[in-house]
Order: sequence, then structure tokens, then C-alpha cells
Amino acid sequence: MMKGPPRQRASILDPYKPYLERRWAEPGGKIIGLTLLEEIRERGYRGGHTVLAAWKQGQQRPGRPVPPPAPPAVRAAVGWLTRHPADLTLDEELQRKTLLAHCRELETMAELVRSFAEMFSELEGERLPEWITQAMTSGLRGINTFANGLNSDYDAVEAGLTTPWNSGHVEGAVNRIKMPKRQMFGRAGFPLLRKGVLLA
Repeated sequence: MMKGPPRQRASILDPYKPYLERRWAEPGGKIIGLTLLEEIRERGYRGGHTVLAAWKQGQQRPGRPVPPPAPPAVRAAVGWLTRHPADLTLDEELQRKTLLAHCRELETMAELVRSFAEMFSELEGERLPEWITQAMTSGLRGINTFANGLNSDYDAVEAGLTTPWNSGHVEGAVNRIKMPKRQMFGRAGFPLLRKGVLLA
């Protein structure tokens, strides 16, 4: 089985490459690397000079074009879109913005995720009908499926997004009951299972 070309790893410099390429193409001779470093640091770059120097060296080789940056890993992209923006580092926020700028569907999905998380944390269940309508008309298959699931059990979901009550206080007790059940599954009848639960 033939292997494809090695996948290029994402770089902290990726969000700034369009700016660097525009500056590099400007007339007026070579640009000092420290000048470029200072300019992109003003725009939020937090990396060192080594990464920029490697990029500049690639630009000085006309016979070897710099390959486009590799797409981010799926797990990383999911994290950027589902975590609270305040929990993202500056580099992660820049990569998130770059990702959304290249995909209109992801931008729509990110906005729906953000609004649902806000509705969930703020207990604003009255916004649920509007959110479901937006989700079902978004054209995003996964979001549509999720919205249909909410709609099928609407009363319970609305109550969960409106009232402060939850089952968190009894989850420990439920788990303690389930543990001996799993341990004895297929090896004990109901009488022994009952005794194990009561003793636990």
C-alpha cells in the first residue's frame, strides 16, 4: 500500500502568513526578519524568531514553493469550537478565526453552539423554540439531528433549560447501585443482586 506525502504540521505562524506574504511581495528589496517579527507581534503573534526565520528561508528559494499549511486536527478544531472563548489561548483563538473564515458552515455551527451553551448556562429556556428553528433551517446534518431530538422531548428539555433543578445530587447513589449490578451481571439472580445492593 503506497503512502501519501507526509502531512505538514500546523504552525503557530499560519494565521500570519497571508500578511507576511503580502509584505514579502512588496517592492523595495529584502525585508529584515526582525522587522517582520515586530510587525506580526503587534498583531498578536506570540512565537519566536526561529519559526519566522524558517518561513523566510523558504521564501528565498524560488524553486521550492512553500506548501500550504496542513489543516488542523479534528479534535483540536472541535475544542476551539466547543470550549468557552475565555478558555482559549491567543494562538487557539487566532486559529479558530482562521478556520471559520475558510468555512461558512463551520461559522454557522459555531454560532449555534455558542448560543445553545449560553442558553444552557443562563437558564434561558424561553429561547429554545427560536434556537430549534435556526438549527433545523441551518442545513447542517448533525445540528438538525440534535434539534430533532430536542423537539421530540420538548417539555423535558425546556424544563431543564429553565428550572435550576437537576439530578446531580443523586447521581452518586445511582452509580453505587449500578456498580454491583455490572459486577454480577449474568452471574447472579435477583435475590443475590438485591442483597449485594443492600449491603453496598
